[in-house]
Amino acid sequence: MDRFEAMHVFTRIVELKSFTRAAEALRLPRATVTHTIQQLEKRLGTRLLHRTTRHVSATLDGEAYYQRCQRLIADLEEAEQAFSQSPVRPKGKLRVDLQGTLASHFLLPHLGEFCARYPELELEIGLGDRLVDLVRESVDCVLRAGEPPDSSMVGRRVALLEQVTCASAEYLARHGVPLSPEEFLGHRAVNFAGNRGRVLPFDFIDAHGQAVQLYLPGPVTVSHAEAYRQCCEAGLGFVQLPRYHVEQQLADGRLREVLADFRPPPMAVSVLYPHHRQLSPRVRVFVDWVVERMQGSS
Repeated sequence: MDRFEAMHVFTRIVELKSFTRAAEALRLPRATVTHTIQQLEKRLGTRLLHRTTRHVSATLDGEAYYQRCQRLIADLEEAEQAFSQSPVRPKGKLRVDLQGTLASHFLLPHLGEFCARYPELELEIGLGDRLVDLVRESVDCVLRAGEPPDSSMVGRRVALLEQVTCASAEYLARHGVPLSPEEFLGHRAVNFAGNRGRVLPFDFIDAHGQAVQLYLPGPVTVSHAEAYRQCCEAGLGFVQLPRYHVEQQLADGRLREVLADFRPPPMAVSVLYPHHRQLSPRVRVFVDWVVERMQGSS
């Protein structure tokens, strides 16, 4: 068995956590899979897997080797697909990391259609707002709101989302409704901390078309979009966020928009991926689908 085949056997064992299940998935004899790993560990001079009668897991060296194997196997598959004369059918594992509220609203309810369209793709999805090291963590692409912070990544803008400034009806009843950015300065906010822990400002476009950034004091700072909205509903102060995230609350009166004449610029949403994934058929079809879903729903 050559080195790439041995890598493929090893990655399936790690993913399925079983020699037997990996052998079944690869349609190989169990003894062949065992012998392949023994020879691989001997050649590398390190133990790659912890084995018990019930469980198989990667060692620290095994985990590092697994990450490299994933990249090499993906690169080989993409090179073959790029020069294939037959229509490209993306296949294999695609690891993506999605901002949680964007995924829940625009993508996850429609994920079945993507899987039906590309049945040979295996999606591994992470959800969150944290900074992801795409290369080190072997993530193929991420979906993020706001301007891309990392210029080393390739970015494709997939949507521009209207933003609103709002507070709970209870808060406005107690503290009044600001009619201008100047009056807004006398209020409190639920503050949002970005990836580097820096509190983000409130953005407005003033009567002269100029951008204005304001900071408000507030009783709480959060770093999660759902908590941000919930704290606003609890009457803790103003928030500024995409309209889709508070559409229902605005419709039923729990929240009220203010300063509609001074709305902030729309929020950019982008898919980011490393340069070496730019021509990947897996990444390309996923990004195209995200564009389709975001622009069809926003």
